Amino acid sequence: MIGVVIPAHNEARLIAACLGSVRCAASHPSLRGEAVTALVVLDACTDASPLIAAELGFGRLCVDARNVGVARAAGAQALLARGARWLAFTDADSRVAPDWLVAQLSTGADAVCGPVSVDDWRALAPGARATWARRYCDADGHRHVHGANLGVAAHAYLRAGGFPPLACSEDVALVDLLIATGATLAWSAAPRVVTSGRLDPRVRGGFGDTLAAWADGVSDSEPSVAP
Repeated sequence: MIGVVIPAHNEARLIAACLGSVRCAASHPSLRGEAVTALVVLDACTDASPLIAAELGFGRLCVDARNVGVARAAGAQALLARGARWLAFTDADSRVAPDWLVAQLSTGADAVCGPVSVDDWRALAPGARATWARRYCDADGHRHVHGANLGVAAHAYLRAGGFPPLACSEDVALVDLLIATGATLAWSAAPRVVTSGRLDPRVRGGFGDTLAAWADGVSDSEPSVAP
């Protein structure tokens, strides 16, 4: 079984599109009918996110951590307990491609780091898009790490010890642990994910804050790059 973990904190505006894309990816014919179990980890939600996930027929797990590392780890643990051989992670403000899971599995690696693209630049200053074009590598061999586009084999995840309970950069920390424990990594541009360009990110210091800093012209740093 393939498990998909989707952490969500008050994502009522965007979560339906995310879940629709995950459902499409789970039914790709190249998976040859392998079961895919997607789990929405509802972290301290006070909006309609739980209702939307329920209406769309997705499994739900509630936590009260306000911590994306805790949420991802809880989802992973629940799916591993159900027998998942592969864990794929995305975010509730993102949409995965129809062949997202197929592309992750096709690399043959223990873990796959994929890139993201921004769905709408209109809320951001023109300088943000220019900085993105200059600094972001959307090609095989990139070194970006995004929790919105990450996959890992169950055995490698367990050997690494899973996501640390970090409120930010939990994805980079996991990749560091995977490397330290001998996992093979694919830095592949094949798994595609489109994510929100909003300026009200749910995690301080993460991808959304990087975009906001670029829009303000105060930062030229790269988003989520592993050593």
